[in-house]
Amino acid sequence: MKRRTFLGGTIAVTTLGLASRVDAQQPPIKIGMSMPQTGGLAGGGKASLLGIEIWRDDVNAKGGLLGRKVELVVYDDKSSASETPAIYSKLLDVDKVDLLFAPYATVPTAPIMPLVKQRGLLLMGNFSFQVNSKVQHDMWFNNAPWGPPDSWPDSFLEIAQKAGAKSVAFLSADQEFAQNLVVIAREVAKKRNMPVVFDQAYPPSTVEFSSIVRALKAAKPDVVYVSSYPPDSAGILRAVNEIGIGDNVKVFGGGMVGLQFGAVMENMGSLLNGVVNYNSWLPEPKMYYEGTKEFFDKYTKRAVEAKVDPLGYYLAPFGYASGQLVEAAVKAVGSFDQKAIAKYLHEHEMQTIVGPMSFGPDGERKENAVLQAQFRGIVDKNIEQFRSPGKQVILFPEKLKSGDLITPFEAARK
Repeated sequence: MKRRTFLGGTIAVTTLGLASRVDAQQPPIKIGMSMPQTGGLAGGGKASLLGIEIWRDDVNAKGGLLGRKVELVVYDDKSSASETPAIYSKLLDVDKVDLLFAPYATVPTAPIMPLVKQRGLLLMGNFSFQVNSKVQHDMWFNNAPWGPPDSWPDSFLEIAQKAGAKSVAFLSADQEFAQNLVVIAREVAKKRNMPVVFDQAYPPSTVEFSSIVRALKAAKPDVVYVSSYPPDSAGILRAVNEIGIGDNVKVFGGGMVGLQFGAVMENMGSLLNGVVNYNSWLPEPKMYYEGTKEFFDKYTKRAVEAKVDPLGYYLAPFGYASGQLVEAAVKAVGSFDQKAIAKYLHEHEMQTIVGPMSFGPDGERKENAVLQAQFRGIVDKNIEQFRSPGKQVILFPEKLKSGDLITPFEAARK
């Protein structure tokens, strides 16, 4: 395993002094994590890590945590669930890190949950879905905006029903994240009295979706809920563009991972038009909080140098927010006692650059903050268009809404 150690940036100390400064005699606070830098999740992992690095540099410039410099100890988990248990054991037993951040995504995170619970350790989650539903670790905190498990698919199906949809089709990858999501979506559809007319899971190795899309189209659903990973999302949209999906489909999308990443969005271009999909942060007017603009100013510059997602909307600010959560809690309790930090995070609403966060007993958000947004007026091969408002119009939640749904899907595509 190759370790990457990241130290904070240089801190200038003048004869005038600083209100707070790093104590050079104190050892650094080591935050350990794996993060996918290669493999299928690398695009997201690199952006997430850059967000965390920016927080590290900012907190060190302010004097660190309780006067101690923050150091990141990071390993590449290669986007593989088989890698993470050994990495996190090494972080704890060899590197002797003080705090743990989870890797990006569900699949690499799930295997380390029993370990952290057994050792009674705080774990800051990073956009995994329902990994704590069975383990029930009371020191887990997920930075993702999911909220209660059923709220994410429920918001999508609510939009569809308001547009007149009655029947639903499910298309999902046969992997943990996608299946966790679609299981809940089926339950939501049942509660909403929406009959399921098509329900197919495909192997993760699938690259050709034409036959699946033809079968889906033949089922004539009113709404299509897709739960997919980045390569699949692109393949599905290409097949839809080639074959069509039928005039009866009012809303298409929902849980497609990848359509949040700059490179995928630029590559897909106009094929995105009409899709309603989840997201976490978008450059719409109501999405800016204290420090948000400043963060993206830094991220945009460093992303070019680091050759990572030039937009970084989906994950990077939430990586930064994870650091903010730890920073605020550590300062409030005045120590690095992990049980005290966890207690504070459970009991207080935390302010971050992506908005306020409050956590339930399971460490997930108390309220759903997942965005449902529709792609509009997208042209090909132009990544800069996604920096402007109006290209992904927020339909949900109501308090952040920036436009109304265009339906049916085939009309919205055009």
